Amino acid sequence: MRYLLGLLCLVILQSCFPVAIAPDLSNGSIKKAKKFNKKLPKRYSYIFTDPKAADEFYTYVNTKYDLKHNYVEDNVPVVLDGNNYYVSFYEVSKNTKTVNLLRPMANKIMEENGVPAIFNDDPVRDYGDTWYIALLISDEEFNDGLNPSYANFARVEEYASSLHKEYYSMRNYKQAILTVQKDK
Repeated sequence: MRYLLGLLCLVILQSCFPVAIAPDLSNGSIKKAKKFNKKLPKRYSYIFTDPKAADEFYTYVNTKYDLKHNYVEDNVPVVLDGNNYYVSFYEVSKNTKTVNLLRPMANKIMEENGVPAIFNDDPVRDYGDTWYIALLISDEEFNDGLNPSYANFARVEEYASSLHKEYYSMRNYKQAILTVQKDK
């Protein structure tokens, strides 16, 4: 029994424990932006994982709405069912980190017994950043269009979801210009 307990302790200590986990939002989700990332405003946002290269969403929005690199990230005018809305987006990241407890404990035991430590690497392993796009949509009075209590919430959510799906599916963003007429 003692050997089994020792083996179990060894396996547990050798395991990596997650400290921070980047969520999978490839299907998109409406969340409070500030809770997702402290740099975002206190509003609801449609957040999805960005699998493409840096600034691809910027290029997509700039091309789709023919903005000529003017105010691409802030208050892009969009017309939905005859109502004017403004779309802003943020590119934010989260990372996944784990901690391995065995190496620091082994180093400590070795140092106490006069043996130099052999594990000099950091016990915290960073698996890199996962990037996300956070869409914020406002009406003309700057009401939060993605707030579930907003009057036209279903239509605004549908638009955000379609923008997300279109971005995922396109390789040539010049095709996106043709879809602007369908939004209206």
